[in-house]
Amino acid sequence: MKILLTGISGFCGQAICKRLLAEGHEVHGLYENNTTFKKNPPGVKQHIGRLNDARVIESLIERQMPEIVIHLAAKTEVEKSFENYINVAEVNYVGTVILAEANRKFNPKLKLFMMASTMETYGHHTKEEGAFTEDDKQRPRAPYAVAKLACEAYLKFMHFAYNFPFVAFRQTNCYGRHDNDYFVTERIITQMLTSPICKLGDPDPWRNFLYIDDLVELYIAAIKNLDKVRGEFFVTGPDNAIPIHKLADMVREKLDYKGTIQWNTRLKRPGEIFYLNSNPKKAKELLGWEPKITLSEGLDRTIRVWKDIFNVQQGK
Repeated sequence: MKILLTGISGFCGQAICKRLLAEGHEVHGLYENNTTFKKNPPGVKQHIGRLNDARVIESLIERQMPEIVIHLAAKTEVEKSFENYINVAEVNYVGTVILAEANRKFNPKLKLFMMASTMETYGHHTKEEGAFTEDDKQRPRAPYAVAKLACEAYLKFMHFAYNFPFVAFRQTNCYGRHDNDYFVTERIITQMLTSPICKLGDPDPWRNFLYIDDLVELYIAAIKNLDKVRGEFFVTGPDNAIPIHKLADMVREKLDYKGTIQWNTRLKRPGEIFYLNSNPKKAKELLGWEPKITLSEGLDRTIRVWKDIFNVQQGK
């Protein structure tokens, strides 16, 4: 099928793009500028445009008419959204509305609009309440999460009013990056590989972690089950939440790290969320999908990637 992928040069976008090409799909990528073209393999049909530029997006959709839209593009750094709230609203919410409406108005060939949402929309919950399901109350506690919940609400409205064919995944912390050490798993690994001091933030929040290969399989499962996912929301799991300090201990043990971890070296975000976890039961029942890669195995894979990167950089 012809598939348009936004956020194609990002971490998840690169991985999903590679798999789509391997499956034989015609992949079109939306890039903010041409400096990120090199992040994707040959075969991608490249288009430049800002997500919140309605004229450009509408023109692109009217010309290409993709059968599937996979919408990953967003400002994803939750901590930064407290300062960059206007940019987050413009890109994450307004950009999503523009893209969805462009497909509604100009794309009669659309079979499915897939959006990456976030389990951050659940906000404040306690460990005693257990892992989130699709039916749990959403109480967002960050500008990023508020914008994503607004996107969900708009897509629900479009589905009700126009039978707009969407699906949204409330994704958990995905890891396995090879070119970005901002997020916590890669931040821990890269610091422990390169420094006697590992500087981290709050040790106490609980988070669950999904390896990138499992996330890719979820998107592929949805594409292969179009009739089952239209109008639906899915949490991605896995139900494996642990506190950040235990995640650091796991990496420390795997690397036999003898250095020092300095906690609370980053400012706590306002209204910090101390428990995020999700149960992927619905995805298993409807799509036959569930996470396969354990946290331990995923950490081993990510460590190998970064060891190889640093070895190349050091000429080894």
